[in-house]
Parts: sequence; structure tokens; C-alpha cells
Amino acid sequence: MNSSRPILTAEEVWRTYDRTEMRLTAPLSERMVELAGLRPRMRVLDLATGRGEPAILAARRVGPGGAVLGVDVSPSMLEMARERAVREGVSNLELRVTSAESLDIEPSTHFDATLARWGLMYMDAPVTALTVARRAMVPQGALVAALWAEPERVSYFTLPRRALEKYRALPKVDFDAPGTFRYADRERIDRDFSSAGFSIEHVEELEVPVMEAETDAELVAWARAFGLTRLLNELPENTQRAWESDFVKAAEPLRRDGVVRLGGVTRIVVARSSTQ
Repeated sequence: MNSSRPILTAEEVWRTYDRTEMRLTAPLSERMVELAGLRPRMRVLDLATGRGEPAILAARRVGPGGAVLGVDVSPSMLEMARERAVREGVSNLELRVTSAESLDIEPSTHFDATLARWGLMYMDAPVTALTVARRAMVPQGALVAALWAEPERVSYFTLPRRALEKYRALPKVDFDAPGTFRYADRERIDRDFSSAGFSIEHVEELEVPVMEAETDAELVAWARAFGLTRLLNELPENTQRAWESDFVKAAEPLRRDGVVRLGGVTRIVVARSSTQ
């Protein structure tokens, strides 16, 4: 007999975990903004803004004389970004529901920098999105993107699924399809950025936690919320419990000061237009 848990919507998930993830991943947003060289009065484009990272930080950096345009396909995620901007008194941020690939920018508008934190890999046509961004930027403006590295170096995704493989077949990672690891291969990054008219100037790696849990129950709840509930619901209750036990045991060596944190290695790519 199966024991099913409710499958949460994306908004329900992020209403629960947004503030924790925002705190844990703040160093990534800070580094992206630093590498983009943001200064007062600049104009910034943020692709796949989601709940507002790093758009809100960028808006603070460019100040009231500058402006940030954040775009995303999810109205509910942008509503969360809007709520946060109001809460934090950020007024120079425009949020627009649209795909990065179909973004329509007025010819007179040019951005000094473009940011894309964990968004390019999920787009249907990331090269198109990059091309649109390049055409909307000033000559030699910086594009800074965060992209997850190889699965074996991204524990938040791999660890709970590795434990589950013992009990059921899992979909294989398709590195060619939209998904977490679409840009895990450095050669694909080089190829796609070049196809969009960018020259890569700098690449660095940063270990970034995305979740933390003090208790086993918190750890399991997080893994279920982020992608595993549907797969687990197809298994008998005793098998689900066995997976929980295995996953908790596998994560225990990562506990520091009473807290388990899962995340992974992110590549931060800095690129500039290679065309005139």
C-alpha cells in the first residue's frame, strides 16, 4: 500500500524555504554583483529573476540613479520578488513576466550589465536568451552567470537521489535538455556563449549551500519538497521509510555544529561581447 504526500506547488515550496535559501546563497549574489562591477547609476538586466536574487541586491548597488529590470516566466515567483522589494524599500526594480528569449527591449535602452543566477540552464533556448541580452547591452558590458557544476559535485541534487536509486529506477540526467546540469560541461558553456556573441573573460568556482537542517525530519522534508515527492509516492510506505533512513545516514557526515547543509559547486562565468 502506498502512502502519498501532497505535491507542493513551486510557490508553496518557496514560501517555506525562500528566506533560508536567500541567506545561505547571499555570498553567490554578492560575488556576481562584484564581478559585474556594478556602480551607482548603472542599468542592469537580470534574467530568470525568480524571487529576486540577485536583482534586489543589484538594485541596491546601482542606487536610486540606476535601475534594474528583472524578467521571469513565473508570475508567482516575481510576486514574491515584488513583495520583498517593497518590504526592503527597493524602488528602482522593474519586474516583468516574460521569457528571457522573447524579451522585447526598446532600441534606446542599453544595460551596463546582465546577471543570470541559476537560470540559463532551465531555458528552452539559452543561446537565444544570451543573444537578446548581448544586443541590449552597452559595448563590453559584463554578463555574469552562475551555473551548476557536475552532478558529483552538487550534493543537494545527487545525495538524496543516490539513496533512492537503491529502491527504484530514476530518470537519467539529460545534459542536453533544460535542467540543473545543462551547463555542467565547460565545453558547452564555451560553445553556447560564443554562439551568442560573447567571449568568456573569467570563470571561478564557489561552493554554495542551498539548504540546512538541524533534524532528520527537516532534511527529509526538504528533499521531498524539491523534486522527490512524486517519485517517492509511487513506493510503498516501508520503502519510503527505508529511503529516509539511508538518505539521513548518507548526509550525516556533512553535519557541522549540529546542522547538515547541502549545496554544491557553482561556476561563475564572466563574459563580454565579442562583436562590435
